[in-house]
Amino acid sequence: MAGLSLKCGDCGALLKSVEEAQEHGELTSHSNFSESMEAVLNLVCTTCGKPFRSKTESSLHKKRTGHTKFVNKTSETTKPISLEVPKACASAEPEEGFETGESSQSGGEMVVPEVDKNLLGKLEEMGFPKARATRGLHYSGNANLEEAVNWVVEHDDDPDIDEMPMVHANTKVEASKPKPSLTPEEMKIKTQELREKARKKKEEEEKIMEREREKERIRAGKELLEAKRIEEENERKRLFFLRKAEKEEEKRAREKIRQKLEDDKDDEAKVKRAFQTLLTYVGNVAKNPTEEKFRKIRLNNPSFQERVGSLEGGIEFLELCGFEKIEGGEFLFLSGDKISMAVLNTAGAELNSAIVNPFFGVL
Repeated sequence: MAGLSLKCGDCGALLKSVEEAQEHGELTSHSNFSESMEAVLNLVCTTCGKPFRSKTESSLHKKRTGHTKFVNKTSETTKPISLEVPKACASAEPEEGFETGESSQSGGEMVVPEVDKNLLGKLEEMGFPKARATRGLHYSGNANLEEAVNWVVEHDDDPDIDEMPMVHANTKVEASKPKPSLTPEEMKIKTQELREKARKKKEEEEKIMEREREKERIRAGKELLEAKRIEEENERKRLFFLRKAEKEEEKRAREKIRQKLEDDKDDEAKVKRAFQTLLTYVGNVAKNPTEEKFRKIRLNNPSFQERVGSLEGGIEFLELCGFEKIEGGEFLFLSGDKISMAVLNTAGAELNSAIVNPFFGVL
């Protein structure tokens, strides 16, 4: 079964055809290729339609442009490779190390590849770590500073960027011929240009990241505002139902007082006098809520017992107004924090209405 790609044994790159393998060999001096069943990845940006061969390339594109969606069309474009040498190269000798089936190397000692020491020294002078500089030279074809710097910048996020590259000890490495040496002044200018180019790329990536962070801040801000709105809405509902419950409680209290008054009209004289006494108690508290003497009643007081205490429902009426028995039931006391003007005013109004009603004691 024909393979789906050609794999470089030196750097692991997957290539679609013999032509690509030859171009890769000319650029990098790599010569160890073998047939592979692993297809060349084809990730297509849905925004701009640009294809990418690796997730690293698509990640760099995402950082630079902000495009986030990619479609994997590998299965659509994959086809068995042809191992026929292109006609233009038919008369040429087969490329050394290129194989059509099994890998030419199944193991062996791994060593750091040879790179141009002069270029390596210049990259280190520019501030690049030795491992990155070596990788940049090796994978860019060991040709010149600019291509090496570009490779390092492009692969800055690779997990193994700070690890020395390793190749088989018997791998044939032929470095591309370096360009003519530059004068010290030209080298200084070139170095500055490369640094400036790398700096601009870094700034552009930072701008993209800052835009993403700003989008995240805006999103988080909207979520916070929405949460605050919901909280305020819930608080309004809670207050509405609380006021509604208070009004219903006041209504029930008025109904109880009204009912109690109606139940106590059996004896007109006694009831009317009791009403007047109760109205006095309620009126004193309403007018002087801070005076404790108006809020404390001795239950065994003869006058109180005669006018209110002996009357069925008299003490209960005061309890409905907020009075409570204290000291073993010896006193009725209305605590200052339990005074409800609404209840007292309702009680006073009901008492006064009953007293002045011309049909008092009849109905």
